Amino acid sequence: MNVHDWIRTNAAALRDRPALQAADGRWSHAALARRIDETAALLAAQGIGRGDAVAWLALNSGQMLATLFACARLGAMFVPLNWRLAAPEHRAMLAECEPALLAVDEPFTAASAALPIAPKGTRCVALGGTVPRGWARWDDLAERAGRLLPSAAAGDAAPLLLCYTSGSTGRPKGVVLSHAALHANADASAAMHGLTAADRVLTTLPLFHVGGLNILTTPALRAGCTVTLHPKFDADDTLAAIESERITLTVLVPAQLDALIAHPRWVSADLSSLRMITTGSTVVPQRLIEAVHARGVPLVQVWGATETAPIAACLHAHEAVAKAGSTGRAACACELRVVDMAGRDVAAGVSGEILVRGANVMSGYWRDPRASALALAGGWFHSGDSGHLDADGFLWVDGRLKDMIISGGENVSPAEVEAVLLDCPEVSEAAVVGRPDDRWGEVVVAVVAPKPGTELRRERVLGLFDGRLARFKHPKDLLVVDALPRNALGKVLKEDLRRLVAAQANDPGGAEQANDLRRAAQGNDELRRGATPRGGAAAQGAGA
Repeated sequence: MNVHDWIRTNAAALRDRPALQAADGRWSHAALARRIDETAALLAAQGIGRGDAVAWLALNSGQMLATLFACARLGAMFVPLNWRLAAPEHRAMLAECEPALLAVDEPFTAASAALPIAPKGTRCVALGGTVPRGWARWDDLAERAGRLLPSAAAGDAAPLLLCYTSGSTGRPKGVVLSHAALHANADASAAMHGLTAADRVLTTLPLFHVGGLNILTTPALRAGCTVTLHPKFDADDTLAAIESERITLTVLVPAQLDALIAHPRWVSADLSSLRMITTGSTVVPQRLIEAVHARGVPLVQVWGATETAPIAACLHAHEAVAKAGSTGRAACACELRVVDMAGRDVAAGVSGEILVRGANVMSGYWRDPRASALALAGGWFHSGDSGHLDADGFLWVDGRLKDMIISGGENVSPAEVEAVLLDCPEVSEAAVVGRPDDRWGEVVVAVVAPKPGTELRRERVLGLFDGRLARFKHPKDLLVVDALPRNALGKVLKEDLRRLVAAQANDPGGAEQANDLRRAAQGNDELRRGATPRGGAAAQGAGA
């Protein structure tokens, strides 16, 4: 079944009932189907067909969703780009996926044209505002679009979504999700949320993430719900929409929940329409769970990854209190295992790597067979996350095996940040770790050692990131040390650095705590060299 059939079926059955309301328009189910057909005609007139890629760089909009479903109809692949990234990051992704068409909205067209991000042969289209030289205007293409041809015969295994995710190697990987993966994920969401056509769903997460796109938005459109879509998150707008639209379901990551709970209207806002709030992306603090439950709304967690579309494990509303803090059991038609380093299943309560198997799992990484084979070894997706199952089969996430930082729901690859730091001529060594943060979950902290005879200036180091990496990847603290702690094989001991960073956060003047990190390693003359702060204080970075 083609994912586009979801919309066609609802257009026939629900017709004039509201389907989608966004800043750029309001559509009934029948009107949404017509907009998708018009978009498919536009793309087809540009030569877009089966196997072609369409990249999209814009804030959330109804047209963005219409283009996704138009790609499904044509057998093409939709590539949503993270608008928080810098132009060089976009250029690297687009060079790899080579889209036939790149659509860019007004806030991003100038930067995208000034430092051309599209490879040769890609048609660049401005969705609004000023049209850079050599680009086309979306509305002009729509006016010239011809008659739409019949739908392409795209099977369940055909690729539909290509979503880039940060990897522990520092190079973003393109995750390929098929029609079948979106079908399976929608099944899991429907079972988890008890979706019906009567539900009113609010989406404030960015649609370039599978969390914003697939935890509720696409499953809700399949189920015939009404989706309210905001361009981006705003705490006041979110509370207002919940009240005025009588929202029944929404997804909010911990950083968003923090902003809502801190809002003056939180204690008095009418949340009576909400059946539950779904959360995830990182470990959810107990204080947030308690604050939401205190308002009488179940907070249910979901666990997964871009590679699992993303729903792999989830709670249900009736389990939210008894299993608070758990990410639930295996999602509908999904299997979970927790294994040790040898790949053997561990007993309940024992931590190990979380593996996933199901139709929701990716087909592989784009043009990266080696990484695909490693991630999908034995037919299971190896998540790189550690966790344990309790006696009832509920999953509890303990941490990450991958060297990854999650800040405000965004993945940050330390290797990517370290590469920028090492570009500084005064930096001899550099490492990046995450530090727990009440608002963002984690913030990026850089630990650097200067070259002999040089002095590192905070402004100089932090300025390296301007225009090169997205703002959320910039270090928020900078700690200067004599040397990084390494083992006998030269590997940086990240756990020692995390303890050092935590010690400095608790007592910025306490260099003696850092000296405690000096210790002998266990066996074979392996030594750990403790990193001692120079000057005893962390240099405070810029705000988030």
